[in-house]
Amino acid sequence: MSSVATAPGGASSRPGQAARPTLAERRRPGSDVLIGAIGAAALCLVAFLASGGVDLAPNTWVQVGLIVVAAGAAIALALLGRRGPAWGGRALLLFAALAALTYASIAWSVQPANSWLEANRTLSYFAAFAAALMLARLAPERWAALVGAVAAAATVVCGYALLAKVFPGTFDASDPLGRLNVPFGYWNAVGLMGALGIPACLWAGARREGSLLLRALAVPALAILVPAVLLAFSRGAIVVAVIGLIVWFGLAPLRLRSALILALGLAGAAVISIWGLGTRGISANYMTLPTRTSAGHTFGLVLVIVLVLTAAAAVGAVLLLDRTTLSVRARRSVATGLLVLVGLIPIAGIGALAASHRGLTGEVSHVWNSVTNPNGIVSNTPGRLVDLSNSRPHYWSQAITLGEHHLLAGVGAVGFATAQPSSSSPVWNSEHAHAVHAHGYLAETFADFGLIGLAISLALLVAWWLDTARTLGLRWPRRGAGERAPPSGEAAAERAGLIALLAVVVTFGLHSLIDWTWFIPGTTVPALACAGWLAGRGPLSARVGCLERPRRLSRSPGAVMALISTVVVTLVAIWVIVQPLRSSDAAAAAETAAYQGNGGVALSDARSAAAEDPVSVDPLFLLAVIYDHLGNRASARGELVQATSRQPANAATWQELGCFDYSHHDPQMTQDFRRLLELQPADAQTASDPAVFCADVPT
Repeated sequence: MSSVATAPGGASSRPGQAARPTLAERRRPGSDVLIGAIGAAALCLVAFLASGGVDLAPNTWVQVGLIVVAAGAAIALALLGRRGPAWGGRALLLFAALAALTYASIAWSVQPANSWLEANRTLSYFAAFAAALMLARLAPERWAALVGAVAAAATVVCGYALLAKVFPGTFDASDPLGRLNVPFGYWNAVGLMGALGIPACLWAGARREGSLLLRALAVPALAILVPAVLLAFSRGAIVVAVIGLIVWFGLAPLRLRSALILALGLAGAAVISIWGLGTRGISANYMTLPTRTSAGHTFGLVLVIVLVLTAAAAVGAVLLLDRTTLSVRARRSVATGLLVLVGLIPIAGIGALAASHRGLTGEVSHVWNSVTNPNGIVSNTPGRLVDLSNSRPHYWSQAITLGEHHLLAGVGAVGFATAQPSSSSPVWNSEHAHAVHAHGYLAETFADFGLIGLAISLALLVAWWLDTARTLGLRWPRRGAGERAPPSGEAAAERAGLIALLAVVVTFGLHSLIDWTWFIPGTTVPALACAGWLAGRGPLSARVGCLERPRRLSRSPGAVMALISTVVVTLVAIWVIVQPLRSSDAAAAAETAAYQGNGGVALSDARSAAAEDPVSVDPLFLLAVIYDHLGNRASARGELVQATSRQPANAATWQELGCFDYSHHDPQMTQDFRRLLELQPADAQTASDPAVFCADVPT
């Protein structure tokens, strides 16, 4: 597709074509602000409904919603999209391959029911990425709405987390720990959400266009986001937040303006953070609810005062930025001073290490040993912010061991949680409970999908980066000096916004390397939306956009086929996603009927649950319990034997069968426990006493 030359004012130079709206015209409250508010509401809905990603019903409907949004974008593209280069197509296909691999892994997974759920989640993530990619193609001028949506959603979520400290009895009465927890149920996810919002807020406050009020609100937003990172006691979130800032300040053309906005935001954040970390009722563990409530009300007063003061300071700062124009020499002087201040930080750190009792080399060795110690344990207190010990090496060691034993295709999606006890790794000890995730995308992918998963993930990353580099004009090495002039005007403003999106993606991607936040939709969907937009936008000098009128289906058989295919694929995808929920609902109905003494209805509902999720063993366990209570021992055992056939590599199925045989004094329990210990050698000592080992098995 040939590029469109534009006049200085932004109007198209093609005869007869309507003039393109200027940047100022597109920043009216009725356009980008409204769309951004809708986007922020959608992202907040994902965060609050899906929470930690473990509740089946809300997560199922969030996944269905993402599928529907992607289908709507595909239909709009078929009806309105102009023909042009398939920007982002390689990344889209590779993401689809990753989703397909996740579904395929059900066939060899040690826990296929969990793999099915994870495949549904991955499909919904693909839908979020694809929807953003297609929308960037259809409406590339709406980039500001996406950046604003991320900034607003992150601020709302983090503000809610802080509000739970202000009113603990209302929002978080049951959590005994001092770390920020809601709405995800996982502290590091709250910290990551704060880190994701920082680059977007810096763009919102430092940009030259837009209303004064919206730009000024970026400062109090930063005063919310940064304390959320710190009060979550999330060291990983702090590290990736700093890296996100480096990406922003390294690539964006708004460095000095951003520095002022960041300084004001950090000043307010420092007051809130210091107060929160220093108040036992806010940050200490196992405090009584009255103590937490009293401290929370004072903390709320501090929040209000700081936010009002930072908002007032922000208005003055924005007015100053709008009315002050520094010379090139002055800008260079200020920038040099800021760089010197930043450069003094690592120098001061090295000096502090050298002055310690271990000396510089001794401290470096101590740091390395603390970071890599697989048996490291760290507390959930504010002191963890400066503690280098962590449990990641242990989880990664377990994942690598699993991957080595299942080198090509792994143990199946999220099979790490089920398969890890079968590894007799020397790093295992009783201080580490069985982790559900390997706390790192690479480690988890190697364990779950082996070399195939790593290869697809690496190819996806490379393809996405090539698409993003083309969008932002990032080429290295450059082909020649002066080959392309830096963007100016509207293109420069858009590039700054897209760099904020890039910083969001880098922040999330790096955090996913050291944590399992990939499995939490509230933190993942915003990052995938940013990534999809960057891949699908294409070069800033060219746009695809929409047709003035929808194409006529009678003259476009390709569009008709695309529409039919989209509808069919969407319906199939929704059916696949909803099936596990239907099975769970049927199982719940069976339990209710069993408690009410209606054995016939309970059996019927339990059989429906088993049929609707043919890879799950939970309905079979339920059937066994019902049959056993009805006195049909043979049928009960038959269901448990079928469970071992469905999931032969899952130690839980053999434990259920072994404990059933033990409770009925069946000598076959010896074979059951022998198979169990082959899969789970770590429990050999406990399993040697069936009375203790089977105490928690439901009957």
